[in-house]
Amino acid sequence: MIAPRSCYRSDATASEREIVQQTIAVIGAGFSGTLLALHLLRRCPPTTSVVLIERNSGFGRGQAYATGNANHLLNVPAGRMSAFRDRPDDFVAWLQRQAGADGTAAPAPGAFISRGLFGNYVRHLLEVERQAPGRGERLLLLQGDVVGLRKHPGSLALLMADGREVPAGLAVLAVGNFPPELPPGADPGAVDRPWYRPDPWAPDTFSELDADAPVLLIGTGLSTVDGVVSLLDAGHRGPIHALSRRGLLPRSHARRADVILPSQVPPLPTALSALTRLVRDQARRRVTQGGSWHAVVDALRPFTQELWQAMAHDEKARFLRHLRPWWDVHRHRMAVPVAERIEAALASGQFRIHVGRIRQIRDEGDGAAVDFRRRADGQEETLTVARIVNCAGPGCDYDRIRDPLVRDLLATGHARPDPFRLGLDITGACAVRAADGAISRRIFAVGPVTKAAFWEMTAVPDIRRQCEALAEHLAAVVAVSPPLAVPAV
Repeated sequence: MIAPRSCYRSDATASEREIVQQTIAVIGAGFSGTLLALHLLRRCPPTTSVVLIERNSGFGRGQAYATGNANHLLNVPAGRMSAFRDRPDDFVAWLQRQAGADGTAAPAPGAFISRGLFGNYVRHLLEVERQAPGRGERLLLLQGDVVGLRKHPGSLALLMADGREVPAGLAVLAVGNFPPELPPGADPGAVDRPWYRPDPWAPDTFSELDADAPVLLIGTGLSTVDGVVSLLDAGHRGPIHALSRRGLLPRSHARRADVILPSQVPPLPTALSALTRLVRDQARRRVTQGGSWHAVVDALRPFTQELWQAMAHDEKARFLRHLRPWWDVHRHRMAVPVAERIEAALASGQFRIHVGRIRQIRDEGDGAAVDFRRRADGQEETLTVARIVNCAGPGCDYDRIRDPLVRDLLATGHARPDPFRLGLDITGACAVRAADGAISRRIFAVGPVTKAAFWEMTAVPDIRRQCEALAEHLAAVVAVSPPLAVPAV
């Protein structure tokens, strides 16, 4: 064992330096970071150790799968949620074992399971790995907040908020999603108002709220859908408003199965207009043949990243400016039971969608008044609510994210935002690009932070494929002479 800073001493031995060079630090133990750690332990030489660092107390779940609400469902069927591509039935088999243990019926592969239950599955995988002979002793779980990163000859130092320095040869950013940015029209001081909640996943988002009080959810995506479900489950009786520029709700998954095989997919143009026409024509044809448009969108899944990477810069910009909201609601859909609850809330009038742009948010009594301009006729309208919850989607512009580690990476030039402000600038091999464009040989990224390079990097199947590829790459990087021990932190 070596002390955390011994690798930076001038008298550090070759063995001590080698230990550090063989250590991979994964920053963030949500789904992306945990899955990468599992694949690293399977693929890297037995001389490699993995330090999995998480700022929160729970390892393996992350924000998306830490919910305790059983009605927050996965939007991908259980049969496609295995953590391992070579074991496609792993999650379903785990569910069946769980059902056998408590006497409940095992869900079918096509069922939509609660996200919290999937989080338990990921945590189970981590515990199994910790106990696996030959692998568990190479995995170190470290709770703490990484606030900076420094380069040393042949190694890195991860600066912790409590003053520790964790040495590593390689570091992987698995920082997940950040809370939404402050909505337009809101004073920066709104973050401290009692009626504003900046993070739809924070524990106090809907706490101490009168059941009859009007609520505004900013955005109409999947986070808003979860917010409506949470309110309904809590017995909320008051009006639930949602406001976005286009008012598009995620579509529901198809009620019946319809699949297009990859071999049936026609050649895909990379020009945006031609691709859009093709998808629309194929969807119309599928519907007239008795199928559904869902199958057409799903058939693009194996090719989406390739299409994105082949598109010209201007085509990507056009997509983000004009088509992204439409793609999102058709690609990232609601589970059928969730969609039925949302449809019922809309039909009853309790849930109402407004389409327009926020002009101003101001104090009004004990709550807030939101002035917005309706998209349909340009008229001004005001909503007076007791609480505003920002469900506008994760913050992606790293120039505006206040997280200490992000600020440090940008300030030191170790990283830079991507040109589209979707995350960090990343290569196809997940290496982080520095402020001057240089490709890092020691700092990598995985998960949502890599969206600019891969576009589709939020669903489990996409992240699983990325983690497998990055683990293979890093295994080759660390395939050098063996260290003698795991570094102490």
